[in-house]
Amino acid sequence: MDTRQRRASGRPRGFDADEALERALLVFWEHGYEGASLATLTHAMGISATSMYAAFGNKEELFRKALERYTEGPSAYLARALDEPTALGVATAVVTGVVRTTTRPTGPHGCLGVHAALVAGEAGRGVRDVLVAWRDDGYSRLRERFRSAVDDGDLPPGADPALLARYVTTLAYGIAVQAASGVGRDELQGVADAALRGWPLLDR
Repeated sequence: MDTRQRRASGRPRGFDADEALERALLVFWEHGYEGASLATLTHAMGISATSMYAAFGNKEELFRKALERYTEGPSAYLARALDEPTALGVATAVVTGVVRTTTRPTGPHGCLGVHAALVAGEAGRGVRDVLVAWRDDGYSRLRERFRSAVDDGDLPPGADPALLARYVTTLAYGIAVQAASGVGRDELQGVADAALRGWPLLDR
């Protein structure tokens, strides 16, 4: 096989890896990890299975890259929220970001990190572990941010950073599940607002 033939059997002409990864992200976001078949992925990406393996590796590796893209894109509200000047501002920015991201007018509803976690087969163990680590990272970053808020006097001395971080992440994931079920943005924003009226939760 000459060079031209080898190139043709790899990436097709006009192949855009960035665009293909974005399309794969949307498939995983809509169908979850196990629900996203190889045929569905390659069809959405506009490439052959051979090209997908050559550019992204296997399905799990493709998912990892899609999750990175999701973290840096639709889920980037968390990183921005951590820069809010107050703990309440952080919590508000997180849940508002979740509401907006999971109820977009176009594209999948819900959260990739929640929807894709619903994998049952042995083949999905690696993805489950990746998503557990992904969610734990978000929780840990919030906990450390709230700990700093206690140290700075922004939160009362009796506030429990770990409890607050768990409260916010549980609220966020609950919103994502409701959004995936079709609950609308206004209703979910109302839920988020109501949930934060008693901020902060104190260690009772």
